[in-house]
Amino acid sequence: MTWLVPLLVLVPLLGAAVALGLLNHQKLQRAITVVVLVVALAVAATLMVLVDHHGTIVVQVGGWEAPYGISLVVDRLSALLLTVSASVLLIVLLFSIGQGLAADDGEAPVTIFYPTYLVLAAGVLDSFIAGDLFNLYVAFEMLLVASYVLITLGGSEQRVRAGTTYIVTSLIASAIFLAAIGLVYGATGTVNIAQISERMAALPEHVQLLLHTMLLIGFGIKAAVFPLAFWLPDSYPTAPAPVTAVFAGLLTKVGIYAIIRLETIIFPRPQLNTVLLIVAILTMLVGVLGAVSQTDVKRLLSFTLISHIGFMVMGVGLGSVVGTAAAVFYTVHHIVVQTTLFLVSGLMERVGGTTSTRSLGGLLKAAPLLAALYLVPAFNLGGIPPFSGFIGKLGLFRAAALDGSPLAYVTIGAGVVTSLLTLYALMRVWDAAFWRPRPAAEAAAPHASTAEPHAALRSPEPAPLTVSEETGKAFHPGGSTTVTDAPHASSASSPHTAPTETQDGVGEAPARVRLPRMLVGVTTVAVLGSVALTVVAGPLYGYATRAAESLESPTGYVQAVLGGTTR
Repeated sequence: MTWLVPLLVLVPLLGAAVALGLLNHQKLQRAITVVVLVVALAVAATLMVLVDHHGTIVVQVGGWEAPYGISLVVDRLSALLLTVSASVLLIVLLFSIGQGLAADDGEAPVTIFYPTYLVLAAGVLDSFIAGDLFNLYVAFEMLLVASYVLITLGGSEQRVRAGTTYIVTSLIASAIFLAAIGLVYGATGTVNIAQISERMAALPEHVQLLLHTMLLIGFGIKAAVFPLAFWLPDSYPTAPAPVTAVFAGLLTKVGIYAIIRLETIIFPRPQLNTVLLIVAILTMLVGVLGAVSQTDVKRLLSFTLISHIGFMVMGVGLGSVVGTAAAVFYTVHHIVVQTTLFLVSGLMERVGGTTSTRSLGGLLKAAPLLAALYLVPAFNLGGIPPFSGFIGKLGLFRAAALDGSPLAYVTIGAGVVTSLLTLYALMRVWDAAFWRPRPAAEAAAPHASTAEPHAALRSPEPAPLTVSEETGKAFHPGGSTTVTDAPHASSASSPHTAPTETQDGVGEAPARVRLPRMLVGVTTVAVLGSVALTVVAGPLYGYATRAAESLESPTGYVQAVLGGTTR
């Protein structure tokens, strides 16, 4: 079944090429993109089962044996992240389609969106199967090109500015990574990860430290660890809700995946484990303190994204099977839950016309289902039992306790504080957006959010969005393609709000809002998926443990790539 592995990259790239040739047939673009991601998910799930039962699958592209050719490698870690990533890519795609259809537009968001999204998918999936550092670099560059297009969709000044920050930072990370690849090749004579693992131990200690540090810095920028995460809070919140969701769920996890490979296969000795634990502590605390200080939901979630990257780095830094298994489990948990929260924030923006907690209010009465959709993943991210967030953190704390060092116990304390402050920040959003009545001034005239929710993602000849006074639905008189982040808030007065002045100077929003069924359905599936992680926590944690055991014994990986197969 080795022929399945290249399909993970070939099918999305071919789909992107076909979709690009169908710019005037957006329904076909949409259908092709959905089919491609369904195929990718089916292939990834099949590989996950095969790898768990039969061992690592290796494909030598073009028949060139390693280390001379390009090796594509799927082990348990790769297969697990491929499956989760393909699922998230499909869910977010369906949400973006629902967002377009919800604007009463017969076509999809933007003509370039679908081919770009498929290139992004190819880059993500290629990252997880790359068997050499240069192929990993190429996957990162595919991600960079596609993500820059997606993050600037709509062409607003704020999005272009944020996209510029993102791409400059990413280019710096890529330059560091490329320079490190050159040094690794100069020192070992290869870029094949398995052969590097064999030859690295023979290098002088100071050379290993230099190579290790450069690679870790490059991957750390992409993973958004402290102090290399400065770019993320200003970049992600400005993008449209589906783009922000997929970025938050997957792009930083590609960096975490690379760090796991680096610390288990290339440098299995605990050379920088102390540094990683210190970085984990600072990432958790600085990130969550940033979240507590935010008044915008998207920026708050961006800071929680940074803080919870620290939990994954903590598991890797412990340098044990138990710690790596917990880190792998927590990575899967965080991909699903963080993506879900950003999708929910997109619905909140759609109903309230903003993501500012100073302007939101009354959403519990306006959209009770939305309140439940927010609360479940919020509890999960905060680590409330019995959700998967609690299980993952418990596994990390257990691994730190087994380590027994003073620094490991400090990481436990930092993790507990981070969890409590995360829950506080998310519940403060609940209180402001759902429980509190909407401020009277905001109910009368909703403000645009910091992410410019009313800025449209336009096709070449957009028409202005109009709200029907009779139905309260958004439509386009000219029928041209436009998708907005918050179409229902684009009029001077929100059609879903019935402002009333009270003695306290606040406005109520008693009228129920009928959210688009597809958006609600897709978001509900994402929430149920986050709950399902708790239901299957036992088997999933067992799979993560088996993956960690393979990672902590790099000999098996080396034998599978350079000759023979192993379980």
